[in-house]
Amino acid sequence: MTRDLAAAALLTIFAGMKVLTGLDSVTRRLPDGLRGKRIGLLCHSSSITSDFRHITEVFGKNDGCILAALFGPQHGLSGQTQDNMIEWEGTTDPELGIPVYSLYGLHRKPTRAMLEGLDALVADLQDVGARLYTYIWTVKLCMEACAEAGIPVWILDRPNPIGRIQADGPVLQEEYYTFVGGASIPLCHRMTIGEMAVWIREKHIPHCELHVVRSEGWRRNSLYSETGLPWVLPSPNMPSQQTAAVYPGTVLAEALNLSEGRGTVIPFELTGAPWIDGRRLLAEMRSRNLPGCSYRMHDYIPTFHKYAGEYCRGIQIHVTDAALFRPVTTALHLFDAIIRTSPENALKFNPPPYEYEYRLIPFDILSGDSRMREVLTRGLSLTEETERWKASTEIFGKEFSQMALYED
Repeated sequence: MTRDLAAAALLTIFAGMKVLTGLDSVTRRLPDGLRGKRIGLLCHSSSITSDFRHITEVFGKNDGCILAALFGPQHGLSGQTQDNMIEWEGTTDPELGIPVYSLYGLHRKPTRAMLEGLDALVADLQDVGARLYTYIWTVKLCMEACAEAGIPVWILDRPNPIGRIQADGPVLQEEYYTFVGGASIPLCHRMTIGEMAVWIREKHIPHCELHVVRSEGWRRNSLYSETGLPWVLPSPNMPSQQTAAVYPGTVLAEALNLSEGRGTVIPFELTGAPWIDGRRLLAEMRSRNLPGCSYRMHDYIPTFHKYAGEYCRGIQIHVTDAALFRPVTTALHLFDAIIRTSPENALKFNPPPYEYEYRLIPFDILSGDSRMREVLTRGLSLTEETERWKASTEIFGKEFSQMALYED
């Protein structure tokens, strides 16, 4: 097939799509700022076009630039590492013959040697709308390194798969900045990874030369299923859009002695433990009448991770209306309900370390401060806590609206 015919075929494919990602746009036309340049790519398994071609194929076969290096975040270039704190080592790509650098191992920030000879760093990562998802913080560290080296950063943007879900949860306090949070945004924030990069530049790295190739045709209030884009797991325990919807809240179970459903086919949708009374928990959660979701009792035996091989009792959260659902608020009520329906002192907060943080309590760095933990341990008002979040997210929302790249 000639290059013109191939381009025409791609345009036909894209014409039927409702949304084009930044990578789709670059596939159609390479930006002038990247032409003739030596490019480093920060990417992973979800860095694909609408017709399922990986970004390394797109740039590797593009005569307009030179693909010189690959960088991978947590879970690796192919999503090969299953759990948190499983580091991976760099290598040489066997087909392209270029270095592959790990940014989840000995180094989380690119070194000067890694960036040597590059004219630009291009990042294409699928985020899931939760502040503690580490990919954006790898981007932040890359922005810092590139700013220091005088190298521009290009973000090929993608839709936030849970953009319809309103901002929810605590705004991260600066004293709790770690690798799972490096900017004062809510736990569930509604931004794309491109918008977060803009926020980071404005707030933290103003000297970074940043370019964002926007997604075309996307509105924040849309569901991911409405975009026409394929879903490829951005991390090993993010199998579906339903998982992404509940994740900003139930991921907090990583910092508790609860199973968050790892070792099953629906991680983060399930929450349980051997000592939970599933029937009492289900009745308690249903009595709270939280909007946008329903629950179902679900027992399971994880094949790995917490309570591997043990019989766990718990519930599955089903999102019924994304516009009304509040994932962090629901998780707060879930943990409180577990405390109230389980044996005394059964629920425990895990001690450090967690994601390269060896001092602060894991639940606090995930939630954003110590207050949410204190509300749960001291039996304080959940309403007052969620009102506190609402006040801070409204302030955030007003400021973010000045930087937003997309309309609702």
